[in-house]
Amino acid sequence: MKRLGILSLFAILFVAFVVIWNYSYEKGLEEAYIPISEEREVPIIPSESAVFERSEFALEYLNMPIDENHQRTLDTYYGNRAYTGAPPSIPHPVKEERSMGGKVCLQCHQNGGFVEKFNAYAPVTPHPEMINCRQCHVTQVARSTFAANTFYKKPAPAVGVNNALDGSPPVVPHPLQLRENCLACHAGPGAVKELRIDHPERINCRQCHVPKTGETRAAMSFIRANTDVNE
Repeated sequence: MKRLGILSLFAILFVAFVVIWNYSYEKGLEEAYIPISEEREVPIIPSESAVFERSEFALEYLNMPIDENHQRTLDTYYGNRAYTGAPPSIPHPVKEERSMGGKVCLQCHQNGGFVEKFNAYAPVTPHPEMINCRQCHVTQVARSTFAANTFYKKPAPAVGVNNALDGSPPVVPHPLQLRENCLACHAGPGAVKELRIDHPERINCRQCHVPKTGETRAAMSFIRANTDVNE
């Protein structure tokens, strides 16, 4: 009995050692592991959060064939505005004069798509959360878009010359307020053909394209002079 008691004591001590060692090992792994998404939230820059709102459609835009017969042009894009940067007017009849948001407008302009009634693709709004659409967008009440006046219309940003340096990504030539969602205007069948990008799958647009905050001077390409410092 004495020998059995000693063996039982050693067995209990051995089991206790294994349990304590295993617990210590697991705690060591927990201290060495740094969680990224569960316990530690990555801060999101508010001005860039809307860039990713249409990221789920990026690959669809990449593989989507272009309808050459129903493309919007840059002239149409700017011709539908009182001035550069102004909200576009509504170029078609509306269902109800006081219609708003999801009841009417967002049915076509939240995700776009071809509208047989107007024989055109509906452009996607970059700010579908602003459901009071008629607060900024007004219907056209004349045959011509806008009556002639003496108001100075600032020229629109030129396309293709917004690069800070030769070969660098073009800067964003317009303010980002209410236009943070890049893919809404620069991808998809409703995009203006001159502004449509060829890499919508790279959804983090602001990683390469920065807003233009001031005028930039033309700079020549940098060439290192091959000279001898001892001369």
